[in-house]
Amino acid sequence: MKAIKQAVRTTVAGTALALASTAALAASDQPATISVERLSMEMALKAAQGAVEACRAEGIQIGVTVVDRGGNPQVVLRDVLAPDLTLRISKMKAYTALSFNTATSTLEERGQGALGNVPGLMMGAGGVTIEAGGKIYGAIGVSGAPSGDTDEMCASKGAEAVAMDLEFL
Repeated sequence: MKAIKQAVRTTVAGTALALASTAALAASDQPATISVERLSMEMALKAAQGAVEACRAEGIQIGVTVVDRGGNPQVVLRDVLAPDLTLRISKMKAYTALSFNTATSTLEERGQGALGNVPGLMMGAGGVTIEAGGKIYGAIGVSGAPSGDTDEMCASKGAEAVAMDLEFL
């Protein structure tokens, strides 16, 4: 009899806990899952090529990286004369822009503190998010120009190259 009472108590407590957590989830009006839209390979490539073309118009050869919403490299291009180092730096700039949801030029002062010592982050100009319709789809980072401002101009041109295609999705 004692074992039956214990089993009933355990079942009642478990049911109450399950109902409470279900009620809390329903009360918060939050979905149990979310969908994350990602760039297609073609859109990521179009953004990267837009950045390369913008820098070539200035007579500059660069490395460019487009990262997806998870911060993973999706497209990586290096122009013929751009040093190998541009690939590592462009990846860090794209990752940093995505991680902070802002252009890396806005983070330069923060790089003087503890964040400047975090491996994989680059607090210099040259990375921007790829956004459209109020959504962030990824980010693009550029390295190889004589200044971070020029890197960022080229990255922005790459992001703009796909913005209209993404705007009405």
